[in-house]
Amino acid sequence: MDSNIVLFIIKLISGGIVAFLSILLMSKIRTAAWAFMVAGFLLSYAALIYNLLIELGVLTQTNFAINGVPISSLIWAIIPSLCFFIALILMLLKK
Repeated sequence: MDSNIVLFIIKLISGGIVAFLSILLMSKIRTAAWAFMVAGFLLSYAALIYNLLIELGVLTQTNFAINGVPISSLIWAIIPSLCFFIALILMLLKK
């Protein structure tokens, strides 16, 4: 079995557990900061699935690129980090 596929399987399992636990946490703690944190976890899991589908050839990347980086991959890399950034700023402003 290809080592990249094994790595993706491990990432999918651990990412699925993190996404599930973050949804459970969100049901207990209902603040805007935690909502952005959960959104960041879920979007990072979605980005992992997107990258897996690209790797397997099920999807293709967009033809539009910025400095050779496809915009779709760039968006999937930035949006989860942006959610984490907003969540941490909201947590800092709360105190």
